[in-house]
Amino acid sequence: MDFNVKKLASDAGVFFTRAVQYTEEKLGQAEKTELDAHLENLIARADCTKNWTEKIFRQTEVLLQPNPSARIEEFFYEKLDRKIPSRTTNAELLGQYMQDAAKEFGPGTPYGSTLITVGEFQRRLGGAEREFLHISAINFLTPLRNFLEGDWKTISKERRLLENRRLDLDVCKARLKKAKLAEAKSAAEHELRVAQTEFDRQAEVTRLLLEGISSTHVNHLRCLHEFVEAQAAYYAQCHKHMQDLQKELSSANGDTFPNAFAVNASTSGVSAGPSPLSPATLPGASPPGRPPNPSNALESSTLKIEEVKPPATGTRKAKVLYDYDAADTSELSLLADELITVYTVPGMDPDWLVGERGNQKGKVPVTYLELLS
Repeated sequence: MDFNVKKLASDAGVFFTRAVQYTEEKLGQAEKTELDAHLENLIARADCTKNWTEKIFRQTEVLLQPNPSARIEEFFYEKLDRKIPSRTTNAELLGQYMQDAAKEFGPGTPYGSTLITVGEFQRRLGGAEREFLHISAINFLTPLRNFLEGDWKTISKERRLLENRRLDLDVCKARLKKAKLAEAKSAAEHELRVAQTEFDRQAEVTRLLLEGISSTHVNHLRCLHEFVEAQAAYYAQCHKHMQDLQKELSSANGDTFPNAFAVNASTSGVSAGPSPLSPATLPGASPPGRPPNPSNALESSTLKIEEVKPPATGTRKAKVLYDYDAADTSELSLLADELITVYTVPGMDPDWLVGERGNQKGKVPVTYLELLS
């Protein structure tokens, strides 16, 4: 390693001279060449672009990879110019655990088979997430990083050169003012012309680079559209997977649990409610069709609403989703948004519950209710 003492001393001298010059400018004791207004506006716009691009970039990284340790690891892989290893997403890991658990519990059991189904869909969700992360990194993060680590570094370098040229120009102006002899003035004027030329040339180079910020905005706008499209596609894919999973579970549970609200009718009351994502709970949804009249022979022959007593435990509050007109005296009419108490009794049709409102009592359709705690 070469150690140039002369260069070190020269650099130290320049640093000291600059420090003195900056101090005198701050105190108003030295002349300072001001940049033109257009260039100042370009610099302010560039600084604003850099600051917000950096914040958006960092927060997008947090969104795509919440684990700070994983982000640090990816950073080192990028700096070492090595391929980032593929990671298993949390959903994929959950799906694997569920399927492994199903093998232990028995894939032929209701719980085991359901774990296999849910686990498979969790892995699909993880695959969709992996694809979204990959697309977002390429189409959105990479362009932002290229600007911060490429274009912005070039702009910063040229701005530092411009600042040095300005300081040199101000030194020449001060030297010319102090020159008294004709020969000294002539030399100072020559140095001033050279410094002015260098300053003007560097100002033009810097201006051209700063004006390129507009094209950077256009490029980032396109990348932002691509990021939103990838995000929308990811969420749509997740929504489809969950809808498919709900259908599979609904059809499977229909055989395993014919009455989802009374798994053990002799001991328990209401135990489940409609899914918060079911169509019945969506704003503006149409009321479901009236459930068929109970055809259960046991219910029709032995169940008398006026003789039904609420169980000691198992009653729940329910919010009425739609108006309902009772078809006969055994049913209870409902008004949307009111709260009633519901429960089930042995031998009751699974599409119906017993509802109470004050002294009124009657059967109510499950699909018209949202069960609360």
